[in-house]
Amino acid sequence: MKHLWLARRRRGFTLIELLVVIAIISILIGLLLPAVQKVREAASRTQCQNNLKQIGLAFHSHHDALQFFPTGGWDWTTPPTYVNGVPAVGADQQAGWGFQILPYIEQQAVWTGGQATTDFDRALMAIGAPIKTFFCPTRRAPQTVTYSLSGYLGGTNATHGLCDYAASNLDNTGVVRQFRPTRMADIVDGTSNTCMVGDKRLNLARLGQPQADDNEGYTCGWNEDTVRWTSQRPQPDFVGDPSLFGGKLFGSSHIGRFNMVFADGSVRSISYSISQTTFKALGDIADGQVIDLDGL
Repeated sequence: MKHLWLARRRRGFTLIELLVVIAIISILIGLLLPAVQKVREAASRTQCQNNLKQIGLAFHSHHDALQFFPTGGWDWTTPPTYVNGVPAVGADQQAGWGFQILPYIEQQAVWTGGQATTDFDRALMAIGAPIKTFFCPTRRAPQTVTYSLSGYLGGTNATHGLCDYAASNLDNTGVVRQFRPTRMADIVDGTSNTCMVGDKRLNLARLGQPQADDNEGYTCGWNEDTVRWTSQRPQPDFVGDPSLFGGKLFGSSHIGRFNMVFADGSVRSISYSISQTTFKALGDIADGQVIDLDGL
């Protein structure tokens, strides 16, 4: 009986053995976690590139249907324009490119205002819709902010669907321009040498709160919410002083690089170390500069 009792007792782990097992598991988790994070980021980067691919295709579908690209809208204070219940197009549409491409990314119901019965309610419905295609999964899931501003919508407390992408460029030399639309023939530098829409830089400390470049949302007219500089170098997202924002720059939460769709519909990953001269040339549709695309 004594020997049987000793045999049963020896079947368990000692404290030292248990600690060794825990240490080994911790080491394995420490080794695996970076790999898992890399796989997740690779998947998120691919999804972001697919979003931009869809946006690029929508720009081309818009051009095929109307013979011009979407505009950058009029101003940040201008909501989507409806005329007797029908969305205006081209120079008559005061909302930005994000609203104008809705029919071409399977968002026809949002574009037309759904079941709303007045043009104002149609605009509110469109403004408040979080469109999944407009969000980079590395940074966040689809998100909205709700607030009121005296200079916008008459001070109505409204929900705004946000956006992680911006068009080129605030210098008004790109494919997307304020007020007036551009046509394919206007891109004299070549569509493969001209960027169109890309990741925009944000202050991650302010996500989900109204900030200067992330409040009016994807329908916004000419404003840093939806249009950014190419005359200034891109920078990655940051976490900082709540009073700071993205500086009207392109950039993202991706490590080392950010994504842009070009006017030919191709999506490229661009280094944050790109020269200011090259980036400015990419954003201009007619500056005549020769660009080495292999150096992006």
